[in-house]
Amino acid sequence: MSDGHVFSLFGAELTARASGVLWWAHRRILCVSDLHLGKSDRLARRSGIMMPPYETADTLLRLQSEIEALAPQIVICLGDSFDDLQASDSLDPAESACLYRMQAGRQWIWIEGNHDPGPVEFSGAHLAEYCDGVLVFRHIAETEAEVSGHYHPKAAVPLGRRQITRPCFLYDQHRVILPAFGTFTGGLRSDATVLRDLMRPGAVAVLTGQTCHVLPMPRG
Repeated sequence: MSDGHVFSLFGAELTARASGVLWWAHRRILCVSDLHLGKSDRLARRSGIMMPPYETADTLLRLQSEIEALAPQIVICLGDSFDDLQASDSLDPAESACLYRMQAGRQWIWIEGNHDPGPVEFSGAHLAEYCDGVLVFRHIAETEAEVSGHYHPKAAVPLGRRQITRPCFLYDQHRVILPAFGTFTGGLRSDATVLRDLMRPGAVAVLTGQTCHVLPMPRG
């Protein structure tokens, strides 16, 4: 057991960390997907559903912990960083200050997602996708040699007579799909048709949590 599982994608040695972030140590790149900051605000505005407004602070504090542990030079947020574009304006001063502190002194890249398909108010580069060496970072999987998110994959590990379901990374020889990092995000089971079609035979699931659990990708 450890806080990370190391694997290779087109020659890049990557670590799927138990927290749900992807770490490329050689390039000092921390990659995270689907923060969905401001989700409780968006639900209140659009549907009147009131949820405790603590998910943004919790998500940011967990991300801050990873940044402090790894000291990345580049942070890539793989889209749906905000639950919608208006949610980027809903962060309270303490949350905004936390985000600005994390951005200070490093390159920060916001990849456009389907929830936040345009520039947000916070500093950093705002891109449809980002290329670094052989790897392409984008929100939704399209081709090979890519790092993406969007689907919020999850999988289950047997524990005695029951199963524990956790967000997970999925990877094969051609791509890696990150779990959602946001506190109030749901997940799509790895045996869903879209994920079975995307991932090739031999794909691996890395379940997140206190430690990583690595198993063949469940396909139902």
